[in-house]
Amino acid sequence: MAKRLNNQSSVGDILKQIIEVNKLQPGMDQIDVKDAWRNLMGNGVNSYTNNLVLKGSTLYVELTSAVLREELSHGKSKIIKMINEELRRDVVREVILR
Repeated sequence: MAKRLNNQSSVGDILKQIIEVNKLQPGMDQIDVKDAWRNLMGNGVNSYTNNLVLKGSTLYVELTSAVLREELSHGKSKIIKMINEELRRDVVREVILR
């Protein structure tokens, strides 16, 4: 049975409780990571990004440019760090560029 919240709870606390009880965090992480990618990478990289999928703690990025894929592969650890800093928690531990 879910814990009953008192009348003094903030909207943020109530939303966190709903996300926790209904196990919605993986879906929320997927959305947050996509938004962080768009914000951090800019229009240049986003125009070559076909698809982003977060499975567990691995981010799969589908790119249409082999040259860009090669360039980004050299900075995977920086990409992981930037995304996790943007989200203010460790969500991504590995990036796979396709």
